[in-house]
Amino acid sequence: MAEYMIRTALEDAGITDVAIESAGTSDGEVGHGIDPRAAAILQSHGINAEEHVARTLDPDSLPGVDLLLAMDQDHHAVLSKLIPTDPATPRPELRMMRSFDTSLASAPIGEQDIYDPWFGDSADFRLCWQMVNAAIPGVLDYVRAHTMPSRGN
Repeated sequence: MAEYMIRTALEDAGITDVAIESAGTSDGEVGHGIDPRAAAILQSHGINAEEHVARTLDPDSLPGVDLLLAMDQDHHAVLSKLIPTDPATPRPELRMMRSFDTSLASAPIGEQDIYDPWFGDSADFRLCWQMVNAAIPGVLDYVRAHTMPSRGN
């Protein structure tokens, strides 16, 4: 959901030169389409994610990545181990998605988890939408600050 929500927000903001991709930290859903409950929430907001196919993060794809967003502290722990340690290799910044939610920005990582709605019902997917949505303005601000040329300098 977050991939499509962020992509849509970037497009709506006129930011077109940023690539957004999602990948899992485990292979349990590899090759599967989006969960119908997630697709329904996205569709209710005018976002089509029919082409989504789950994949696992390839650590070799990390060079060139500027920002990794973890949805929960387990993802954060896995991702932190995949980040290159060679100082000559560019390192992506690793952040919790909800660290961009201004109401949680200073909260400890464990309080920034986005609840995985997989074992829940449509209400859990709506809650997930709300958590991601609250962080998107901060993500957009980050992208603007790190990718847009400074004006007037």
